Amino acid sequence: MAHEHKLEIFRGLWKFRSNVHKIWGVLFFLAFVTAIEVVLGIIKPPFLMNTDILGMKLLNWIFIILTLIKAYYIAWDYMHLRDEKSSLRRTIVWTPVFLVIYLVLLLLVEADYIYNIYHSSFVEWDF
Repeated sequence: MAHEHKLEIFRGLWKFRSNVHKIWGVLFFLAFVTAIEVVLGIIKPPFLMNTDILGMKLLNWIFIILTLIKAYYIAWDYMHLRDEKSSLRRTIVWTPVFLVIYLVLLLLVEADYIYNIYHSSFVEWDF
């Protein structure tokens, strides 16, 4: 039993004529987001490099958010999660999101601890 896939992205704001056009549209969106990441990585604007949020530069947070957006759209459109039941979509999408947030927070706590050891308490190597 075949059914038609939805031919729009961004909650219906961008509609396509066929599945091929939709694949190319999503590819161009992902390429655009990747180009933003590359340009920000090359330019490294000072206001993004000098602003700290939760112990990490704002530029790094932007990279993490843009990477999660790309991962979401890859799963949503290329893996056809849009056409699945909402409970399966939530299970597949939200579980990695929470795990990534947990991993980032663990890494930030550990990195802050190591930084404080080297910055204030570290005198010399004692092996």
